[in-house]
Amino acid sequence: MNFKPCVVMCVLAAFIGSPVVAQSFPDKPVRFIVPYAPGGPTDIIARMFSEKLSAIWKQPVVVENRAGASGNVGSAQVAKSAPDGYTILINTSSVAVNASLYTTAGYNLDKDLVAVANVANSPNIIVAGASLQAKQLPDALEAAKSGKMSYGSPGTGTTPHLSAEYLFKVLAKTPILHVPYKGAGPALNGALTGEIQFASVAMPAAVALVKGGKLQGLAVTSVKRTGALPDVPTVAESGFAGFEDYTWVGVFVPTGTPKAVVTRINADIETLLQQPAVRDQLAAVGFDPVGGSPESFARYIKQEIAKWATVVRETGIKAE
Repeated sequence: MNFKPCVVMCVLAAFIGSPVVAQSFPDKPVRFIVPYAPGGPTDIIARMFSEKLSAIWKQPVVVENRAGASGNVGSAQVAKSAPDGYTILINTSSVAVNASLYTTAGYNLDKDLVAVANVANSPNIIVAGASLQAKQLPDALEAAKSGKMSYGSPGTGTTPHLSAEYLFKVLAKTPILHVPYKGAGPALNGALTGEIQFASVAMPAAVALVKGGKLQGLAVTSVKRTGALPDVPTVAESGFAGFEDYTWVGVFVPTGTPKAVVTRINADIETLLQQPAVRDQLAAVGFDPVGGSPESFARYIKQEIAKWATVVRETGIKAE
């Protein structure tokens, strides 16, 4: 039986192409796109893992912040990038919220991006600036009933925004104006300078400021108090039983990226998440490692999209 050379090459490529791609990746610098300003949970994870993956890959892993439109600007940039694994999106659970919050996000989460790894999650935290002079959430809410206070979030549609809207306006029935920022870092800076009285962010961004006494931690949205900030009570402890919410940080690549590359990135992140030193480093800033396969992360994202679509509908939140 005779085979033409081109046919033989195609057959060989089908069998050995993926392993070869996986073994050679990466052979040049990799970019981590963070769709928020520096200082937030996404940025913290990106910089922590860029350093560690750079050591594994023997290639530079460069973090680039592309803030705007609650994460949509940076996400769209990655979605339109070459599907080769060299442009990687690090995003939060807001990417699942934006699927229903925005009709024109600039990309389609289901069609344009591939889930690679759910790295870690964290509760959100409500903090107060010094101008508020409140040590407990009930006292802060009482002070806010004047109707002249505001709070900042990392952006419209982020889970810290939705958490705060539900807590302040649905449960506490307190009229606190929402001010969207381009990330947790700018929102916390607004609380530090007195531009706003409250901020609601994923906890890792606020840990150092709360520990240093620059901001007052009013409540965390986890079921139990966290080891990173053990003196900050939960929202449930503060009079709102059953309240619980988290922000997760995950990794995505453009659709069309070779499966072998997706598997390689996932496997290397999974290896890091199993290291005690990495887990301790995550815990110190309020993160819990998650991990798992790309397939399990993709299934989880579908659940998140459905969950947050319901929340967006019920709260009536609109893209600002």
